[in-house]
Amino acid sequence: MSTEEIADCLELTAKLMELHEENPFKVKAVANGAYKLSKTRIELHGKSQSEIEQIEGIGKGIASKITELLAKGTTTELEELKSKTPQGVIEIMGIKGLGPKKVRQLWQELNIESIGELLYACNENRLVDLKGFGTKTQDSIRQNIEFAISNSGKLHYANAEKIANNLLNSLKKVKGVFEEVSFTGELRRKNDIITKIELLCSVSDMERAKTGLVNAGYEEDPQVENSFVSKNTACPVYIYLCLTDDFYKELFLSTGSGDFVNDFLEVEMESPASEEEIFEALNLQYVEPELRESQTIIALAEQNKIPQLVEYKDLKGILHNHSTYSDGMHSLEEMAVHCKNLGFEYLGICDHSQSAFYAQGLKPETVLVQQKEIEKLNKQLAPFKIFKGIESDILNDGRLDYEEEILKTFDFVVASVHSNLKMTEEKANERLLKAIENPYTTILGHPTGRLLLARQGYPINHKKIIDACAANGVIIELNAHPYRLDIDWSWIPYCLEKGVKISINPDAHQKEGYSDMHYGINSARKGMLDKINCFNALNLSEIENYFVLRKNTVK
Repeated sequence: MSTEEIADCLELTAKLMELHEENPFKVKAVANGAYKLSKTRIELHGKSQSEIEQIEGIGKGIASKITELLAKGTTTELEELKSKTPQGVIEIMGIKGLGPKKVRQLWQELNIESIGELLYACNENRLVDLKGFGTKTQDSIRQNIEFAISNSGKLHYANAEKIANNLLNSLKKVKGVFEEVSFTGELRRKNDIITKIELLCSVSDMERAKTGLVNAGYEEDPQVENSFVSKNTACPVYIYLCLTDDFYKELFLSTGSGDFVNDFLEVEMESPASEEEIFEALNLQYVEPELRESQTIIALAEQNKIPQLVEYKDLKGILHNHSTYSDGMHSLEEMAVHCKNLGFEYLGICDHSQSAFYAQGLKPETVLVQQKEIEKLNKQLAPFKIFKGIESDILNDGRLDYEEEILKTFDFVVASVHSNLKMTEEKANERLLKAIENPYTTILGHPTGRLLLARQGYPINHKKIIDACAANGVIIELNAHPYRLDIDWSWIPYCLEKGVKISINPDAHQKEGYSDMHYGINSARKGMLDKINCFNALNLSEIENYFVLRKNTVK
């Protein structure tokens, strides 16, 4: 099991324990363990129980559950809890906004045992008179159910990529059948959300390849010639077969969206040796796969106006990261040393501010302790540098989460909303605009607060927020966590038009979290971000000067 899967099992255990009204202290301990693991990608395989016990926030009891999960894929306790809970009730607990207590109330008082029954009850206004519910709660539950249903059968890019890579590697190993193999469709365009995994394979013996796929459990798709589908994964997997000479033509046609390739369907392409050759024959600048979403990019390609897209190698530092000072899994020194070993020039540490009590947010006195440790580490690790940052909560009235005497001690401030997310657009805009206008705000963190496939972002007027960032010299974050990818890539062109730089930040809560920069780069490239407009493509001296000048303007 992956760490994420183990965290999910612990979270479900805690919810079921609370549903059945077990000891609240034990419930909290399991829930805290799940929360800790959900923030990390620390590798648990091969670790003994005593080693797991040493992980920050994981005690002996939780470690024993993790050890059992690693050995059996479940725990006796979880199976016992499941056995006395209808499956539909378990599924209801996955609906946002419904905690175990409310689910128990629906189950016991209204005999609701499935999501379908719950949706029907909402439509019949049966929740309105329940204690603790009411019209607003009922409407919110209905919206969350509809959101969950609409996202069924979809995957985050990160999860789809893992499945597809395993499949791609297994196909490549079948010698004499599959020759060239590539991602295609949404996956090759690196969409944030994947509705189907598509691979293109060139073959010299079509019948042999077809037989092999059928024997492997794939079914022939009657709608598309030489296409096979498997629905045994979280979202459908399609494998398209073509003859060797047609590989690049089919790759070109299957990669782009329907809108992008529509004008090229009838174009003659006789055995091209590469996609570059196809674009050259069409008198177009080469269009990277990530950009092939619509025809609008074709006009830029005709004029040779597509910029050189940002690449991972362009990044010089990693900003917005957490340590054990708040809810991170690794110490400040461990985070810094790992960042340096990856070849970066600087690290921005941004632990949570004091109002984020659930994440052990830093009190003012702890901020000063951390800053002294940063100064000490900077002497040890030079020329690598740790910048003193904070992820300051944007409070309900738009203020930042410290008084000025503390705010001015930071090199930079990432301002983010973490609480009271159920806002109207007017309230969300008002709150963000006030934070953006605060002279201590350097970066606006994950601007909509969305969690892909789990939570819609609060509604904002993107143009108004981006315009305000331009007017106040505030950078906008592209949060690289694959569940966020916020700001959405589709708004990056408007940011660039207004002169607003983008900072690709992993929001890492452990060393392994730095790898999320990969997903941030994917999303940035879809938005046509170039190196010049990527904030953390600045080298150490450049970003150091930027922070100093920014602070001087406040004075």
